[in-house]
Amino acid sequence: MKIFGSMRLRDLIRAVRACKTAAEEREVIAKESAALREDFRSEDGQFYRHRNVAKLMYIHMLGYPTHFGQMETLKLIAGAGFAEKRIGYLGLMILLDERQEVLMLVTNSIKLDLNHINPYIVGLALAALGNICSAEMARDLTPDVKRRELKGCPYERKKALLCMTRIIKKVPELLDEFMGVIVDLPSVPEGAVELALVTLMLQIVETDPSQVPKLRSKIPALCKMLRRLVQGGGSSSGLEISGVCNPFLQVKILRLLRHLGRGDSTASDQMSDILAQVASNVDASRNAGNAVLYECVQTIMGVESISGLRVLAINTLGRFLANRDNNMRYVALNTLAKVVVVDTQAVQRHRITIVECVKDADVSIRRRALELVYGLVNEGNIRMLARELLDYLAVSDADFKPDLTSKICTLIQRFAPDRRWQIDSLLQVMVQAGAHVKDEVCRSFIVLITNAPGLHAYSVRSLYRSLKANLATAESSLLCCGLWCIGEFGEMLLPTAGQPLIDKEPPLRCSEKEVVDLLTAILSRKHLDLSVREHALTAAMKLTARYPSEVSRLKTLLTKHNRSPALEVQSRSTEYTTMFKMDPAVRTQLLERMPALNESEYYRNLGVEMKPIGAGANAKPAVSTQIANDLLGDLDAPESSTAPTTSKANNDLEELLGGGPSVAPASAAASAAPAASQPQQTMDILDLLGDSEPAPAPAAPSAAPAQPAASGVSPLDLDLGLGPSLNPTPAPPSTSAHSQAQTFTAYQNSRGLSVQFACTKPKGLDNGLTEILATYHTSGPGPLTDFHFQAAVPKFIQLQLQPATGTALAPNSPAPVQQRISLNNTQHGAKGLAMRLRITYKDATGQAVTDQAEVGRFPPGF
Repeated sequence: MKIFGSMRLRDLIRAVRACKTAAEEREVIAKESAALREDFRSEDGQFYRHRNVAKLMYIHMLGYPTHFGQMETLKLIAGAGFAEKRIGYLGLMILLDERQEVLMLVTNSIKLDLNHINPYIVGLALAALGNICSAEMARDLTPDVKRRELKGCPYERKKALLCMTRIIKKVPELLDEFMGVIVDLPSVPEGAVELALVTLMLQIVETDPSQVPKLRSKIPALCKMLRRLVQGGGSSSGLEISGVCNPFLQVKILRLLRHLGRGDSTASDQMSDILAQVASNVDASRNAGNAVLYECVQTIMGVESISGLRVLAINTLGRFLANRDNNMRYVALNTLAKVVVVDTQAVQRHRITIVECVKDADVSIRRRALELVYGLVNEGNIRMLARELLDYLAVSDADFKPDLTSKICTLIQRFAPDRRWQIDSLLQVMVQAGAHVKDEVCRSFIVLITNAPGLHAYSVRSLYRSLKANLATAESSLLCCGLWCIGEFGEMLLPTAGQPLIDKEPPLRCSEKEVVDLLTAILSRKHLDLSVREHALTAAMKLTARYPSEVSRLKTLLTKHNRSPALEVQSRSTEYTTMFKMDPAVRTQLLERMPALNESEYYRNLGVEMKPIGAGANAKPAVSTQIANDLLGDLDAPESSTAPTTSKANNDLEELLGGGPSVAPASAAASAAPAASQPQQTMDILDLLGDSEPAPAPAAPSAAPAQPAASGVSPLDLDLGLGPSLNPTPAPPSTSAHSQAQTFTAYQNSRGLSVQFACTKPKGLDNGLTEILATYHTSGPGPLTDFHFQAAVPKFIQLQLQPATGTALAPNSPAPVQQRISLNNTQHGAKGLAMRLRITYKDATGQAVTDQAEVGRFPPGF
């Protein structure tokens, strides 16, 4: 291809497009660059300078060097005509940047053009200055920019305001120079000027938030401007898109109002009416209207709005969810995920629509909806939402199942209303998506079952049914959990175990032979995971102590794996087979049930904070496992605290108990059982404590015990503290007192356990403060372990427990366990002391025992 001399721009574009290889293109550009250099040196080049600079910009856009023509742009800018200046300023912005020294040569030309009588030449200079100015140029030309903004026509003012915005981005220290311009700016209903002004104000508050208080005086003017646009008055520019008057200006104003109203209730109140008007009147059938509504929602949720306005904003997002456009639905879900922490109840109204979005065909919408559902779940709706999610889990895509399964398991563990529901739900997840259930969930599931003695039989029956029904498709999670439970509680599957069915549980009839057949079928599966095979061998060995009639079959089953290629499987099989040579009594003792793992300690070691089953949505994680159970066993454990509760906590507790008299319990290491009391005294206690159940809380730590409250404290105030586990080696409580101690037996049971109270009045009989030294004895045949003592008093009494000196009682020990209790009766003289006790412990056989008692016969004067 032959090219002679310089060509026109369109011919150069055609020549470049006609090149079939990069080499041809480089050849064309090289020849044209040589021609341009020749033209720049010739005397006739000035007549074609604007065309040559235009070709130079095209070559620069293709990525080739153009430094040889930079001075030509400066010559064009220095020209007198608008056409030359337009190409010159365009070349200046494309070919140069603020880092090049040659830019300093154009400063004087820009200064002259800023004072030109032609507004369009002024606009060119302002546009170029805003795009490529250096810090020195900005400081030198700022006075000229301000002059054009104050005295120019609307076109010049718009360009000047936009230039100020760009200068602030590059040189933030010049921000104060333009603040006076905003304050003194006259209000002109010109759409372009208004948009540029709002843009400048928005840039100022984003660059320097400390300027926000100075600009809050502009809120009424901004609201007036926005109201005019919403009502259809529009602006003199007449810009209207899809029936929405100047949506760009509306969006900018709303965004600026969000900055001005954040953290200031007075400013937020000034804009509440216009925000409600925008949210109610803007047409949502077009994208332009939806853009304004979305920005309005962002502003409402970003300022100190009243609850009704927030509900209106969330309802607007709810309408977005009903839109068929996936982009609108994604935006709505993304915004709801941010505002759910602000107003959960308002978002809850749309949870059905949100759950439907989890089933959407678009994976991005599904994932965003799942995250939002995760934030919506609480104890009140966990059953409904979990049911919806579990139904969808069965038909969801394989790529989406891992995330969905993980979220469902987390929600079930966090918000389970009761243990049976938690077991059923996790079991359903294992059946439907067992391959995606993590090992941590399986371990937590086993810990859950072992800590629910009343559900051992129910759990093993449920797992047995699931294994039988899904034997061919069961994944490792279900197989491992089911085999572990069958090994531990296999005897509870038999009708002879006498384990009653739980409400609505289907009957189950199985024999020892059927259980062993199930183990054999599982071990016969091809490609069985090694962990499942190991669990199956352990379960088979455990069942030898529970199914005497099937010992021979189980032994044969174990022997088959003595030569397994898997080392762990072979080792287990060999060791279990060797155990048959032991004495049967010793083997039976070795195969006893595993002790229950401390649930709170397990989650604490994992670094996970778990709420007690059935705790309130806003309840804090329990500090001790003892307070997870209510003092009377019916009510859920309320929120606990490590310090005396505030009035807010008292009000929450009173609401939880239904407005009845509240009690302040505490836990410590001790033991007690119901004490006999006269009928009249029992009626007095019930009258004193009311019909509401007491609310337990742990005992105060010895490291920082809370002092008893003064007598002027409200009866609603409760003293709550931490349990004794925080101080493993407490010092024995002092027995000194300021008055003679009166000792009586507060509690005694048939197992030899007794509790003695030694009461003193350290501040005299006229004061409500009572100190009690509790001493715990046992005269039974064996030691008592794992003692946990809880006490509750009416809410006009403040209770405080110091840690006990031990957690186990030895029979007839010369050093009994002691504990100090402080009671402050705020109605001393009008009402006497009363206390309700609950003690849990394990007897010499390891059986867990729970006793309750009421102490109503305190010595006279107490």
